[in-house]
Amino acid sequence: MAAPMRVVQRLLGLRHLDELPAALVSSAPLLGAVEVAVLLADYEQLALWPFTRGDARAASSVAIDGTAAGRAYASARPVRETGDAGVLLWLPLSQGAHRLGVLRVTLRADPGDESLRALSVIAALVAELICGRRLYGDAVEHTRRRLPMQLAAEIIWNQLPPLSLATGDTVITAVLEPSYDVGGDTFDYAANGATVHVALFDTVGHGIAASALATLALNTYRNARRCGLSLTDTYRSIDKWVRAHHHGAFVTAVLAELDTTTGLYRRICAGHPAELLLRGGTPLPPLPGPTALPLGLAHMRAEPPRVTQHLLEPGDTLLLYTDGITESRSADGELFGLDRLSAFVTAALARRTPPAEIMRRLIQTIVSYEAGELHDDATAALLQWHPAPTP
Repeated sequence: MAAPMRVVQRLLGLRHLDELPAALVSSAPLLGAVEVAVLLADYEQLALWPFTRGDARAASSVAIDGTAAGRAYASARPVRETGDAGVLLWLPLSQGAHRLGVLRVTLRADPGDESLRALSVIAALVAELICGRRLYGDAVEHTRRRLPMQLAAEIIWNQLPPLSLATGDTVITAVLEPSYDVGGDTFDYAANGATVHVALFDTVGHGIAASALATLALNTYRNARRCGLSLTDTYRSIDKWVRAHHHGAFVTAVLAELDTTTGLYRRICAGHPAELLLRGGTPLPPLPGPTALPLGLAHMRAEPPRVTQHLLEPGDTLLLYTDGITESRSADGELFGLDRLSAFVTAALARRTPPAEIMRRLIQTIVSYEAGELHDDATAALLQWHPAPTP
């Protein structure tokens, strides 16, 4: 039996995820390596931390910005470092477009193509094991958390899908801060056949009350979507439940769906900032502003929510965001604003920055703009449509 297949069998036979570090150490000789180790990104996506069986807080990290490990994480491609002791190979750990961290492989010599392919398969398997088994214990959370997480944030993070999704023709990726204290913002998406659904919510208030309201809105949205309701009826359903259980409160939102065969984008903008649309690297006028009242307040207007339609072109990028992005303030009180947001995304697209990396850098820019202390939840989701050319 080939040595890599023995490693695959050994990894698939793990009973608990916390056995993974030791299994990789013992498997290193079978892969022609001196050492194999997992490093996971923290919630803020600032550093990569060793996934160990011991105290994760005592381990030393590798910064994402300015390092070879960080380049592998950001680009989702292997990166080599060559030194006197041999070769350090950094392999991205990801499940589809969902980035987890990197696999560090220490080798005595540069691997050939066949060895690199085998190591990439091992990295993919490790990522699947982490995603599939992380909910059975807290080892992954202990590694990723660098600060105590507030209960409101715990509730929100446990509701969210992975930060990124890539289908054959669409990419969705999102980010939210402050990672350990977010409470009122949330997002969701789903890919069902030729339709991609995406929604962004911003609830009034903060803390436990806001997270409870966000949880209700998010799960009512999922229930309506899975029942096959239209956008209009989905809006009505969420509005009804918000008004019934959080009287006087409200949620702003964008509820949208994209037909990936035609590029038809349909949405309801419920009292929320309108999406940015960029085409060919150039920002176009924002989509129409609110087309409905915020969820929970629909009874104040007789007209039904208005669904607007927009035909996307291949390569178009849409950015959904909450007002915590554009209303972040510098030390002298200047708003970050829509123009800065548009310029940031335009420049990132011009550099061909991967979508998930655009979001990571955007949120770091917002945090830096507010000198590391966000005064409101800041959430954004990016959607790109790039269908295959028609034969």
